[in-house]
Amino acid sequence: MSFYSFTSSIAVATIFITLLFSNSQAQLNSSFYATTCPNVTTIVRNALQQAMQSDIRIGASLIRLHFHDCFVDGCDGSVLLDRGGNITQSEKDAGPNTNSARGFGVVDNIKTAVENSCPGVVSCADILALAAESSVSLAGGPSWNVLLGRRDGLRANQGGANSSIPAPIDSLSNLTSKFSAVGLDTTDLVALSGAHTFGRAQCRVFSSRLYNFNGTGNPDPTVNGTYLTTLRQICPQNGNGSALANLDPTTADTFDNNYYTNLQNNQGLLQSDQELFSTNGPAAIVAIVNNFASNQTAFFQQFVQSMINMGNISPLTGSNGEIRADCKKVNGS
Repeated sequence: MSFYSFTSSIAVATIFITLLFSNSQAQLNSSFYATTCPNVTTIVRNALQQAMQSDIRIGASLIRLHFHDCFVDGCDGSVLLDRGGNITQSEKDAGPNTNSARGFGVVDNIKTAVENSCPGVVSCADILALAAESSVSLAGGPSWNVLLGRRDGLRANQGGANSSIPAPIDSLSNLTSKFSAVGLDTTDLVALSGAHTFGRAQCRVFSSRLYNFNGTGNPDPTVNGTYLTTLRQICPQNGNGSALANLDPTTADTFDNNYYTNLQNNQGLLQSDQELFSTNGPAAIVAIVNNFASNQTAFFQQFVQSMINMGNISPLTGSNGEIRADCKKVNGS
């Protein structure tokens, strides 16, 4: 990556990672289930549409599950595993996921619908990837042909979830490091952060920005004053930390490019959002934000490519892993 100064050893490691990602991309393809489960995309989409009738948030929640899955040992469905049997520590109980990640029941419902049509064929990891695409397109965003052929992992990595998943209080430096660690660059970072154009966040995740930013006893100076007043009404000091605020205060349930105009107006809800448009940040990242804010088509095109890039992180293919019968547990456990 251009923002790293590589030593020779890191350069060698990077070449290896690049080859790994290139190889994984070659192994995945959009027609993987063309003969074994030709209607899988429709099945997933229909099940998600049904879930959205009673839970408008579910699309954003499912794309987040895919994101949290891929950042921990690759896109292998490990985020879905419950504790039990050989799974002594679940990623569901990791800091970024506990009392936060949601939509597991909907994933189970989708899996049941898929199994009823094509038993033992489609992995839970691929269901997450397909659900993420449907979530975006059903909310008004772009659609794309999802690359498929992932298999499900046999273990969970709670420690990895705690250390690898980008956090809402991460600095830009930490964010770029975590993305780089899985082969994604700063353009991917800015584009994938745009998924915060829909969905909600709990007050506990960002309330320090409203009252006691970095221990100063004052709010984050980068928060727009009017927006600060609104957020304090939703999240009073020492109030309910589970109360919800829209990630996008303008079009809360629509997938569009307003996330980036929000950043320009200092209305990024999470610290990790506003970090992308920091006055102290790299000009190249600010330029990407400005481009996406003014050109929704450019954002959509890059978002699709970055979702494909993320979906290519270290998948299990061929005879590696398994096709879980139940997304919550490893077969035979």
